[in-house]
Parts: sequence; structure tokens; C-alpha cells
Amino acid sequence: MEELPKDKKIILFDGVCNLCDATVQYVIKKDVNDVFRFVAIQSELGQKIIDYIKVDTSQTDSIILYIPGMAYFVKADAAFNIAKDLGGLISFTSYLSILPNFIKNFGYDFVAKNRYKWYGKKDSCMIPTPELKSKFL
Repeated sequence: MEELPKDKKIILFDGVCNLCDATVQYVIKKDVNDVFRFVAIQSELGQKIIDYIKVDTSQTDSIILYIPGMAYFVKADAAFNIAKDLGGLISFTSYLSILPNFIKNFGYDFVAKNRYKWYGKKDSCMIPTPELKSKFL
């Protein structure tokens, strides 16, 4: 995956999910240190990254945090690691990462399973504005 920036953390997200889109917009707004880049899971590059890191998308299909050359995180672990890098009050949620996986992923899985029903779904992935284009791969 030579084409990926080595100094950025990559958030793979469900590009048709309204909740995921709102979350991406929130992260972009709070990412004052320019830590993150974004790619939709449904995109060609998103699929290449998933194949490369061998994530089973039947187990997680809403968010993956990939740190090129280092590690990847899914579900609640991805969310907590993202929150930690955003700073401010939201970063305190990262302390919940010490909980066992079955506990921290229970709430995550419940929301992920119902996200389309509660927040809706788009027909296609969002197209970033010219101002945000540099944030997307």
C-alpha cells in the first residue's frame, strides 16, 4: 500500500451511512492536528486496504482505523483511538478501551446494526467539497 500517506491515520467508513457521514464531518472539524485521512469502505481504495489488512467486513462494516505500517482497529477500539487523537473532552472516552471487548462492542454493535434504520442511508457515497478534498483518499 505504497500510495497511502505514512504519516496519517486512515479512517475507513461506511460511505452511504448518514451517521457515519456525520461522524466523519465531526472528526474533520475536531482534527486540528491534521492526523486523519478518510476513505469510504465501498470505494476501490477502501476495498484494497481491507484486503491488504485482511479485515472480515462481515464482522465490521462501519468503521476501521488503519495506521499504515503499524496496526488497525475495528469497532469500539477504532472509535476510542480516534477520540484519543481528537483531544478535548471526547478524548476521555478512550479510557473506556480498558473494558473487555464484549462489553465495549456491545453498545457499538447495537448502534451499528440499527444505524440505517435510525439515521438513514444515502444512495451513494458523499463527494467532498473542494475545501475537504485533501482529507479524502
